[in-house]
Order: sequence, then structure tokens, then C-alpha cells
Amino acid sequence: MRDIAYNLPFFYGSISRSEADDYLRLGGMSDGLFLLRLCLRNLGGYVLSVVYELKIYHYPIERQLNGTYAIAGGKAHCGPEELCEYYSRDADGLCSVLRKPCLRAAGVEPKPGVFDSIREHMLREYARQTWNLEGEALEQAIISQAPQLQKLIATTAHEKMVWYHGPISREDAERRLYSGAQPDGKFLLRQRKEAATYALSMLYGKSAYHYKIDLDKSGKFSITDGSKFDTLWQLVEYLKLKSDGVINVLREACNNPSQPNEPVKPPSLPPNRQSVVGLACNPDGYTPEPFGGHRIHPEDTSSYVSPYSDPEELKDKKLYLKRECLLIDEVELGSGNFGCVKKGVYKMRKKQIDVAIKVLKNDNEKSLKDELMKEAEFMQKLDNPYIVRMIGVCQAEHLMLVMEMAAGGPLNKFLSSKKDHISIDNVVELLHQVSVGMKYLEENNFVHRDLAARNVLLVNQHYAKISDFGLSKAIGADDSYYKARTAGKWPVKWYAPECINFRKFSSKADVWSFGITMWEALTFGQKPYKKMKGPEVVSFIEHGGRLDRPAECPDEMHELMQECWTYKWEDRPGFEKVESKMRNYHDQITQKPTTV
Repeated sequence: MRDIAYNLPFFYGSISRSEADDYLRLGGMSDGLFLLRLCLRNLGGYVLSVVYELKIYHYPIERQLNGTYAIAGGKAHCGPEELCEYYSRDADGLCSVLRKPCLRAAGVEPKPGVFDSIREHMLREYARQTWNLEGEALEQAIISQAPQLQKLIATTAHEKMVWYHGPISREDAERRLYSGAQPDGKFLLRQRKEAATYALSMLYGKSAYHYKIDLDKSGKFSITDGSKFDTLWQLVEYLKLKSDGVINVLREACNNPSQPNEPVKPPSLPPNRQSVVGLACNPDGYTPEPFGGHRIHPEDTSSYVSPYSDPEELKDKKLYLKRECLLIDEVELGSGNFGCVKKGVYKMRKKQIDVAIKVLKNDNEKSLKDELMKEAEFMQKLDNPYIVRMIGVCQAEHLMLVMEMAAGGPLNKFLSSKKDHISIDNVVELLHQVSVGMKYLEENNFVHRDLAARNVLLVNQHYAKISDFGLSKAIGADDSYYKARTAGKWPVKWYAPECINFRKFSSKADVWSFGITMWEALTFGQKPYKKMKGPEVVSFIEHGGRLDRPAECPDEMHELMQECWTYKWEDRPGFEKVESKMRNYHDQITQKPTTV
């Protein structure tokens, strides 16, 4: 399966920076002479090498999470060809416009990388064994899932390299390095015992050196403070060219004597890799378990860490955003009485992030505009992994509220469509995350006022975020409730008695709503109180009625639900207690033994 840039005559494949320099020198070194090559650091990325005033500049092109390609700080493009075409018209931050392509010699194809030689076989074997497909069905599956599968395979390709020795000790590594010839730069990669991390072992001056390979929260591999890479094999290939953080460049691989010659097995992903490589979930948030059965932890996803965690990015954090930094897709994710929600990309100082954009269609309705701005000002103050973060507001063709993307959609719709595939344990996991987010709101004296499964959005099957603060209000540190001035259209079926009777909204009222949200989730998206009307629900509750226990609801969850529906708000638990009970039960079910 060829690279999308393969047929571009100025694409050279997997060549080094020095090789690129050589080709450009041979090409005449005229201003704007350029070529394209694969990036040795970022998976799926490229490097644009350009000549200007007899100097050569190299610009990394990263593949974004939404599938577009961009130079840091530049506009996003749907492919490398379109990107090069754009910069041939406008330098837009480059040293020069692209004037003349440095073409490959006739009959010379792009240089394949170390991964290219094994990619096709790994791709087919993984798809065949994971999905149990053959023939035309296998070919169609590979075609439809090719980008995601290639990323998955790439993250485990090191397991097929002769220099990878698996989980061996430091002593065993040294014995293998000292076996036979001992040239400087002889090396191997091994898995360490500590938390499934990796180490590079190499010889120099007849001495053995060992370097721990770090894996950061974004899923990048590096040695000490050296360059960062998406995969282990990219790190090794780079160190063959440059001794970045190690004593010598890597020269000769120490072959693994027990390298298996058996068919490729579905790979086991290294820590923190599933979400980073973009295969955390399908567009609807659901990932079938056959993908190695690996649990996708929220902290392993890009949306767990705040977009402004980098101090440099924090400098630009403002409520109002520049329109030119916002790329809006025509695809609508949903709609409401305020307008619609569209997907988009927001360009920050160092990166681009996927966003959801609330577009206020009727700008003349002051009440809707005021409501949207109140929501923006409220959300701007919040920063928690289990709450949809507000990026800012953009006033352009319409007033737009820009938020983090949670592509899995509302919890109730997700569960109702996947009820035959999602376990109760998975549901409890998501509910616990909601309780963590609500505890954060409680600690910061904020009341949601509209907590429901429809307002819990999924990043993926194992990661939930609370959203839609359109009805939220801040309460003073000394106040215990917010009293609404008008009744308005309230979601009565989710409201506590004191909200309906006295218009008192507090974190304790949100606890009641959390109980209803639990019921929705544990019934896999059913609507509460069936066909009852609002007044009937109020009467039902006043006479001691409560929702029936869901069919598959664990005892502990039903008991907590009942506590959430304590009639008197002062006797109702707060989210500190609710989250603690959710956590204790979640810990129990995640630690119970599994059968094989």
C-alpha cells in the first residue's frame, strides 16, 4: 500500500536530511527549489525541504488528528500535494514560495523506509486474524480501514525488527552485545520490567551503555531530553543518522537469536498508544474489543490534557478568538433552538486541535445571544478532563462558541445503539467519570442545572465528558442554592423536588439529576418515567414514587441511585460522597479476576 505522496515527482520517500541537502545541491540551489520527503519523527508526516539564498530550510509537516496536513503555525490542507500547491502561490511563513520542484531522476522511485518492507504483510495478517476475513471481504476491509490500521501496525512494527529482543534483562542484553564482533554502535532494543517501558543498549569503546526510553503523555518516545518520535522504530532509524542523546550513532544491529518465524499475531500495543495513534475509537465512539482487547484509558487521550497545558499556548488563551485561526467544516454534528453545531479545527500557536462549534444562527435574538455568552463566560473558568472545555468565542459571520471535540456523541444515543456490545462495567466506568466532573463543579461552586445523559458526550467508549452548560449558573461561595427568577422550559423529569417547588438549584439538586442520569445509562438510553407528563412526574415523586431498578443494575448502583433521590435536599449526599462510592465500586469491578 503506497504512500499518498508516492506519485509526486518531487517526493523522495524515506531519505535523511543530509540526502535531501545533496539532492538540492545537485538541483542547482536556486531560490524556491524544493522537494518532499518522509518525516523520521512523526508517523504519517513529511518534511518540506526548500532552498533560499543558498541555504536549505526544512519544514516538518504533521498529519493532524482530523486527517489534514499542516506545517506548524500554518494552514491545514487535505494532502501533501495540496499543501505544496498552496505554498507555490503564497510563502505564508516559509523562507520562499515553492518555485521549482527538485525532480527525481527518471526511473528512480521514492526510497522505501524500514517499515515499508514489512507493512503490507503485517497489515494483511492483522486484518485476517482479527476479523477472520478472506478474499474480497478482506481486501475491502483493508481498503476501508487502511489509514487506521497502518497507524496501529506502525506502533508495533519494532516487534518484527531484528534488533528488538523483547523482555530481557540488562545482563542478558550485555551478553548478547558482547557475543561475536563488538564494533562501536552495536545495539539492541529491549523491554524493561518496569511498567513495560523500553531501553536501548549499545556498545562503545568495548563498554555497554543503556538508555531508558521515555514515553510522554502524548505518546511520544524519546531518550532523556532528545527528539521525540511516534514509534520506536522511528527513534532507532533516527539514531542511525544522529547521536541525539546517546554516545554514538547506531551502526550495527545485534540480531535477536530467537526472532520468531511464525505468522504475525495481532500486536500488543505499548502503553499510552491506542488513542495517540488515532485508533481509540470509530467515529461513533465505539471500538470493538477484537483490537487486542486493550482498554482505552482517558489519560492516554489527547483531550485529557488541557489544550493550554503548555505555558506558551496559555499566553494566547482569550475569550474571543480570531476568525482566521478557525477552520470550519460544513458537516453539522447536531442542531438546537440556538442554531447548529459544526465540526472544525482551531489553530493554536504550536498545534491544531479538533473542535465543535456552536453557531448562533439568529444573531438578532438578544436573549439567545446573551445565553450563549453566559455559557461561554461560565465554561471559560472550567478546566477538568471530564468536562468539555471551552476554547473561546468567535464573532464573525455568526456568533460562534468553540469547544473541545467529543466525537462519540451523547451518552444516551451511544448506549441505545450499542446496547448489545457494551458491558455494565463499561457503563459504570463512564458514570464514575461523570461523578468526578460533577465533584469538580461542586468544589468550584458551580451548578449545572441540566445534567442528563443527553448532555454527557463521549470522546470514546471509555471516556465521558459533561457538556451543555446552557442552564448553568455560578453561585456565591456562601450560597447553597441558585433561585431561578422564572420557570421557563425546565427538564422536569431530571429535576429535584426543591427545583420544581421552590426554584432552588444547588449541587444537591445536581445529585438528584445524576441519579436520573445513572438510571438512563444503566437502562442503555431509555427515557425516564416512560410516557408520564411533567405534572404526573411531580405527583409521582411527591407520593414517594421512584424509577424502577434497571434490569442489569448492580445492587451497589441501585442503592446509590436511591440515595441520590432522597426527597429532602439537606439529607441528600453531595458529590464528594457520590464520587467516593462510585470510585469504590468501580475499583472493585476493575480488580475482580477475569476468566480466560
